[in-house]
Amino acid sequence: MLPIRTVLHPTDFSDRSWHALQLACALARDYKARLILLNVVPHAIIAYGEGVIPTDPEDLFREAHARLDAHADHCTDLVAERRVEEGDPATLILSVALEGHADVIVMGTHGRTGLRRLIMGSVAEEVVRHASCPVLTVTSPFPPAVPLAEVAEPVLATA
Repeated sequence: MLPIRTVLHPTDFSDRSWHALQLACALARDYKARLILLNVVPHAIIAYGEGVIPTDPEDLFREAHARLDAHADHCTDLVAERRVEEGDPATLILSVALEGHADVIVMGTHGRTGLRRLIMGSVAEEVVRHASCPVLTVTSPFPPAVPLAEVAEPVLATA
């Protein structure tokens, strides 16, 4: 069995990242592993009229920390490390995975294809291609748990 000591969950706070968070928390809880929650704040620049005004990075960092705290609150029975970094998301996810000795990266993906993927790129694809550990991508929630008694087929007695 693959030993999992550290789970890295990069999040952009999307619905798909939320589903991946649920899985990352479950893995960390089941394996008694360290959980790292990561949000990467891209270099933000807002175009205004004829000029370009950079947004206040402190505001972005405060908001990201608050949202990570809310995410961590949903991982009951776990103490999650929270990291906010600024820069290129794929590059920083890979860097934090190496630095944090991640055994698995659990992240959401938007599943873009065609022209949208070409234009917007895919952070998840970049991470999958270059990660030094397994990457688990999540696009939808897991179905609700069904009690085993409902799943198991009844055993017929033979005479």
